Amino acid sequence: MDLSIIIPLYNEAKTIQTVVDRIQKVSFPSFVNSWEIIIVNDCSTDGSGEIIDKIAADNIHVRTVHHDVNQGKGKSVRTGAEQMKGNVLLIQDADLELHPEDIPSMLVAMHELDVLFVNGSRYLPGVIRPLYSYRRYIGNKYFSALTSILINVKITDMACGYKLITKDLYDQIDPQENRFAIEAELMLKALKIQRNIITEVPVRYLPRNKGEGKKLRTKDTFRVLYKILKIGLFWRKKKA
Repeated sequence: MDLSIIIPLYNEAKTIQTVVDRIQKVSFPSFVNSWEIIIVNDCSTDGSGEIIDKIAADNIHVRTVHHDVNQGKGKSVRTGAEQMKGNVLLIQDADLELHPEDIPSMLVAMHELDVLFVNGSRYLPGVIRPLYSYRRYIGNKYFSALTSILINVKITDMACGYKLITKDLYDQIDPQENRFAIEAELMLKALKIQRNIITEVPVRYLPRNKGEGKKLRTKDTFRVLYKILKIGLFWRKKKA
């Protein structure tokens, strides 16, 4: 397995160095032959771009890409995937809400179960988590339930930022989403391609609020709902 970790970045100058440092300390399983970090700066205005260029200059595992205009998380993921050298990609948020120390368990699940997609779940048993916004929790549970109904596969955490996907499946999905609905697009299209290629792994979660830099807004939740309904009801994989 050759792993490419894609980090979409927008105004996370306070956390990005720590995220990279923690990834570098991860003990990757022996079947991981190589790994790289691709940080996609989505036109940050807080100095994040300069920070990641310095990180890359000091580390052979890190590469950076810069957007000239802000385009959204989904577009940043897509840009990173265009640059990746590995055959498996992991989406890693830059805000430290999710723990890089959980990456090995996702990799092991993919390897041992021989699945093409591992979804992180903040709601599976076995994870201690702090209390956070009940409205956000209810919203995610509703979206996960709706996704499960449309696809007839039980999903516990559709919106979790941790997604581990083989490059071959990613290319079949051919994502088009530019913003936060990228998580819904990846999950729904993957499940419509083949139901038994996804597993979920519990991951830790340290939530932020808007004042601390949380970027998901109400309009984004409506976009996610639209994407779930559109793909769940109408999307079909293009014939080769």
